[in-house]
Amino acid sequence: MTTAEIHTSKGLMKVNFYDKDAPKTVANFVKLSESGFYNGLTFHRVIPDFVIQGGCPQGTGMGGPGYSIDCELDGDNQYHDRGVLSMAHAGRNTGGSQFFICHNRQNTQHLDRNHTCFGKVYEGIEVIDKIKAGDVIEKIVIHKNEKE
Repeated sequence: MTTAEIHTSKGLMKVNFYDKDAPKTVANFVKLSESGFYNGLTFHRVIPDFVIQGGCPQGTGMGGPGYSIDCELDGDNQYHDRGVLSMAHAGRNTGGSQFFICHNRQNTQHLDRNHTCFGKVYEGIEVIDKIKAGDVIEKIVIHKNEKE
């Protein structure tokens, strides 16, 4: 299982990725993280009781890595809930680097099978509630465990 540590100005979130359900999305996020793409970017969009969103190199919500990836919506874990990481996009198959983390299930369930869920915070979930617009993603550290 692939995991990550998302270091932010408000604390550390540890994530388990959905390697089986969204392998291409996970691989893309891992590649960007390992290259340092997210280092120093902000959570540019924070909507209380909905999501915190980051991964835009411009800080505006309009930027990305210069390419798009396809949505992966058929896996077992394609349900938005508190702590779930999901790809932001401007329409199906237009995601790239922007992602969001959900505050709860009740206000995000309409996103199910429209946005690719690719992981979930398993430790440090309280950090989600502390993040404000402009808070920094200091770095994302990836851990690959060959054992399942």
